Amino acid sequence: MNAGFSPPRWRRRLWLWLWRRRRNPPRTSLAPAPPGAAAAAGRGPWAPHAARGLRTEVEAAGPPLEPGDFVRLPVPIIQQLSHWDCGLACSKMVLRYLGQVDDNEFESALRELGLTRNIWTIDLAYLMRHFGVRHRFCTQTLGVDKGYKNQSFYRKHFDTEETRVNQLFAQAKACKVLVEKCTVSVQDIQEHLAQGHVAIVLVNSGVLHCDLCSSPVKYSCFAPSGHRCFCGTPDYQGHFIVLCGYSRATGCIFYNNPAYADRTCSTSISNFEGARTSYGTDEDILLVYLDS
Repeated sequence: MNAGFSPPRWRRRLWLWLWRRRRNPPRTSLAPAPPGAAAAAGRGPWAPHAARGLRTEVEAAGPPLEPGDFVRLPVPIIQQLSHWDCGLACSKMVLRYLGQVDDNEFESALRELGLTRNIWTIDLAYLMRHFGVRHRFCTQTLGVDKGYKNQSFYRKHFDTEETRVNQLFAQAKACKVLVEKCTVSVQDIQEHLAQGHVAIVLVNSGVLHCDLCSSPVKYSCFAPSGHRCFCGTPDYQGHFIVLCGYSRATGCIFYNNPAYADRTCSTSISNFEGARTSYGTDEDILLVYLDS
């Protein structure tokens, strides 16, 4: 090449721009696609494949993160109506995220499945199956742990619920409800969320602590205003939440707590692990898939 060759000014600028772009790739944001883009594609805000248009969010400061280091999915927040229906509120969040249900269909499904005041994780798995949602229910106990009879949280309805719940487990395969006795790691959960999928998790609300809420909720004081709060110092208080993201940089998990109608909560991985592995949860987690 001729050492004295000088390309036109526009070409030198193009080379400089490409060189800078290679050294500093543009950052993107994990936020829902703009409403106009969804409308142009003929999709509603909670269409099953809407989350495929999400972009990975990274923090505004610091070095660029690798794909999958930060995920926050646009799962709608729905508040529970009473102290017992957190699992149903979580199910409605998930179904709306998938674009699968309206209120009338949801209420009809509850009546058909006979879901009233005592909701177990296996009930939520049957609810997902009812709507044709691909799911995987992972637990440490295929049925009811008889040791729970001595837990104050389970004691009142244990005798009447034991037979019903054990029958649901026994009939799960025939009803095409996928149940597995297995352990799910935090890494498994993060990989699940990174693909746009969500999960409903049973936790001990006495252990779970949100780092973002200025006034942490104690134990199971999750009832909305006007409802009786059953505070105390319980050994275990079951509560369902919806996982919707994580940040590897800060070591946190994002989740929707149906106790609230106006926020997404965040907690450390260590706190989350303590809450979901407490005795009484069976480490229940209902993995729900976007491509349902």
